[in-house]
Amino acid sequence: MEKEHQIFGIRAIIEAIQAGKEVDKVFLQKDAQGELMKDLMKVMKRNNVNFSYVPVEKLNRLTPNNHQGAVATIAPIAFQNLETLVEQVLESGKTPLFLILDQISDARNFGAIIRTAECTGVSGIIVQKAGAAPVNGDTVKTSAGAVFNVPICRVEHIKDAIFFLQGSGIKTVAATEKTDSNLYDLSLNEPLAIIMGSEDRGINPSVLKIVDEKAKLPMFGTIGSLNVSVACGAFLYETVRQRQS
Repeated sequence: MEKEHQIFGIRAIIEAIQAGKEVDKVFLQKDAQGELMKDLMKVMKRNNVNFSYVPVEKLNRLTPNNHQGAVATIAPIAFQNLETLVEQVLESGKTPLFLILDQISDARNFGAIIRTAECTGVSGIIVQKAGAAPVNGDTVKTSAGAVFNVPICRVEHIKDAIFFLQGSGIKTVAATEKTDSNLYDLSLNEPLAIIMGSEDRGINPSVLKIVDEKAKLPMFGTIGSLNVSVACGAFLYETVRQRQS
């Protein structure tokens, strides 16, 4: 973890959250107790901040300082407002291409996806506050700095973001094996949002129920799925191909 992207100490983390800092995730020592820790829990839950319990050895590796059982990561970017971003993209005259990541939790996968998104002209990436991979040093490095060039929005609920996009005239397409539709049979020339699911569970079933289209990639080997960043690249470049033909 980059030192400039971390905060240690319970009260310091509380103050950072209350000040509106982009706190990605808080690591808490297992079995940590006390009134101040209870206050931190209340603030995190009220502000939907990701947190997880870890052994004290992990906290000691993160910082040699007196962490009091809590270390937080701070995002090196400013997240965008979804409604504002969609309005700006629609007004620009360019055909929108958004990317929705449903619970992708691996920072390196996240970074690789951001890099491909930047290369394919994605208008913006949408992630959910809870359960999403943090924007940390690994994300920045794997994205080759693309994280600073692609707008990223954090929302409370993926489904609400999908409803908003649909209401704005943007078609939503879910990348999933749970369909008979082939990606290469779909038209991707209209305003579009592609949805990619988590590494282990895929797209949430409740999300699949509300999307406009579902599509899968043809598979010819014995392994039934691709790494999510590779699959995402295939979907994005098929979109680019169709829009340039």
